[in-house]
Amino acid sequence: MKSILLFLFLVASPIWPLGQNPMVGDPFIIINKQTNELAFIEENEIKKIYEVATGKTNQLTPEGEYRITVKAKNPYYRKKDIPGGDPKNPLGTRWIGFDAKDTDGRIYGIHGTNNNESIGRYVTQGCVRLHNDEVENLFDKVPVGTKVLILSTDEAFDQIGIEYGALKK
Repeated sequence: MKSILLFLFLVASPIWPLGQNPMVGDPFIIINKQTNELAFIEENEIKKIYEVATGKTNQLTPEGEYRITVKAKNPYYRKKDIPGGDPKNPLGTRWIGFDAKDTDGRIYGIHGTNNNESIGRYVTQGCVRLHNDEVENLFDKVPVGTKVLILSTDEAFDQIGIEYGALKK
């Protein structure tokens, strides 16, 4: 009986490695507002760099380190009462919300778009936009809890990843 309790304690314990990400900061997302690019890092490697759209002004997309707190397929756009899946929905097909400014992932997010021409530009009210097929791909790879780092810099993604513990030298 004691051995069963010990096993259950270890499995439920945060020190138990099963089901945990293999590396600190894995996966990890870095968004560089200066270049309007998003790097997806996993297993000590930059897997993909996406072109994105960010805030109309530098202040609109908040800089800092956040965590993904909510994910949604075909998100509802409550600001203009547009249902998920509607071609008029500016949020596109996926919502990956992060906890910037204590908003619990409901205000700031990485999402798709119904305006592909906006990608690469400074046009949003603070969110980060991707093409729908790209946000769908990213959506499937990032669990709730994934770190999201947003900054504006001349540094390369590999250097930023090393500085923030998402990549090893």
